[in-house]
Amino acid sequence: MRKIIFILIVLFFYKSIAQNKQVLFGFAELPQTLLLNPASETNYKFHVGVPLLSGFSTEIGSSSAVLSDLFGVDNRTVNQKVTSLLNSLSPRDFLKLNTQIEILSGGFRYDSKNYFSFGFYNEIDAIGYYPKDFLTLFNEGNDAYLNRSFSASQIIYKLDVIGVLHAGITRKINDKLTVGGRFKIYSSALNIETNNNSGTFTTTQGTNNLYTHYFNDVDINLKTSGLVDSNTEQYIENAGTFIGNTFLGGNLGIGLDVGLTYKITDQLEFSGSIIDFGFINHKKNVKNTKTKGNFIFEGVDFTFDPNNNGNYWEQIDERFKQELPTTEDNESYISWRPTKINAALKYSFGEKRSKYCYDNTYKDFYTDAIGVQLFNVFRPLSPQLALTTFYQKSISKKIHAKFTYTIDDFSYSNIGAGLSMQFGKINLYGMFDNILAYRNLATANSVSLQLGVNLIFN
Repeated sequence: MRKIIFILIVLFFYKSIAQNKQVLFGFAELPQTLLLNPASETNYKFHVGVPLLSGFSTEIGSSSAVLSDLFGVDNRTVNQKVTSLLNSLSPRDFLKLNTQIEILSGGFRYDSKNYFSFGFYNEIDAIGYYPKDFLTLFNEGNDAYLNRSFSASQIIYKLDVIGVLHAGITRKINDKLTVGGRFKIYSSALNIETNNNSGTFTTTQGTNNLYTHYFNDVDINLKTSGLVDSNTEQYIENAGTFIGNTFLGGNLGIGLDVGLTYKITDQLEFSGSIIDFGFINHKKNVKNTKTKGNFIFEGVDFTFDPNNNGNYWEQIDERFKQELPTTEDNESYISWRPTKINAALKYSFGEKRSKYCYDNTYKDFYTDAIGVQLFNVFRPLSPQLALTTFYQKSISKKIHAKFTYTIDDFSYSNIGAGLSMQFGKINLYGMFDNILAYRNLATANSVSLQLGVNLIFN
């Protein structure tokens, strides 16, 4: 049971994701597409997002392990399942989570060439890589792994809880080219991260005792902000404090989105964007912990003395503190946002129709489109890529659908779908990724959804 609980904790806290919203990207002129490409074309006068309802998205995934690995019905014992799960993973496997909630959003047309958009949203973004050496040591102990070195470099994770205040402009240069940019102010409520750790733990046959344990070149650091109150040295547990800190709460940063849309021909279009190129300077409620040193430990010589009962655990603790000292500080540090890159090529075809635009004119469009999109997000170990093919269909002037097939680190059978409907001024949309996984979520490597309500005025 102890092992099961530990693995569940690892899966829960490490189950984090990269924000690839391939169904939403370039989808039917929804205002939310401007957050993925500030150069997306708009054909309305202004829009207002319904507060707290205009944009909700969540994405959860694991590149390897799934819940059925532990709870599937078969003839294996629980311990066998845990061991099999641990053996199947590698240090490059990861789990991740991303959730965004739009608090406020809106936009307006300044003139025939410029559209301004703005808003504020909260985001939780986390990623954790599987520390195979650490979990193997915890699960099986070191007795079976004499002379093997367990590396601390596999301990890599990052968690961000932030608020994002943003304003952007979409400018139509000519009939072929549209460009856009968005400026962001990040406000971090919580950051926990560790990376670039080093050091090994090795157990050998001992000379003065049964085993000798070697801690070589240990250098482990943990950075946190927003977790511990600098004044009281107590953990911050008030949810209201975290929520308040997402709006200009002290740990601030800046970021930039840029994008373009270019019509190669009347039917062929290229679009691309760079999202979240920025950083956060953490200087409020910061607590950093570092452990560094070398230590050779051969155990404790137990002696019987009826007149002096020694505290052996205290002796061990003192020796660790001397040989592997842990220091704490409140020095500020900078964390970089996970920059995303999108690029898509779309070919439109089918029936040619006209739609009413903001300037009392009519714009021609095709009812169908196919295309391909490449997504990349920069993560601590390596970039994570996803390749998507898609089909878009304008069922009517007010109803649009999109279907996607994506290959990424989670699956080779990721099918997604989205629908946008306009009822007067009210726009409703919903998008689901990895639809096949909903038949049995216990076997799913990833699931994601996006929902929202907007008011759009033409």
